[in-house]
Amino acid sequence: MLHYEDIEVGRIERFGNKLVDREDVIDFASKFDPQPFHLDDDAAAKTYFGRLSASGWHTASMAMRMMVDHMTERKQAGLGSPGIDELRWLKPVYPGDTLRCETEVLEKRRSESRPDMGIFKSKLTVFNQDDEPVMTMRSNGLIRVRGDKD
Repeated sequence: MLHYEDIEVGRIERFGNKLVDREDVIDFASKFDPQPFHLDDDAAAKTYFGRLSASGWHTASMAMRMMVDHMTERKQAGLGSPGIDELRWLKPVYPGDTLRCETEVLEKRRSESRPDMGIFKSKLTVFNQDDEPVMTMRSNGLIRVRGDKD
């Protein structure tokens, strides 16, 4: 099990492989971001995007799924997150793109109020199949400190 003590500042991890499905793009947008360029080919063709594109929130959701799958594989003693500091959508994501993630640990510290918990900041970059960054996020993670019982 990965604990606070195992987190290394500067460590970079690469993971994930998510094909962006056209029906998923439309379904997500229909429920959560019903703007025409996420729902309709003709409307999207008349915009900056040039064609149907995924909502940025959908991109963030796909990245979250890849992160959770990665944490589950690594058996991380994660405790959630108090939030993100920055989220940027750099390029459109289109149906047919394949996404992957890269994280870098930027800093870490023990919680002063909860000594059984550590806090770490990381930068997530989501890339498309051409290795172009499409999204970045700086976030804060909470993780258990290794105890006597671990």
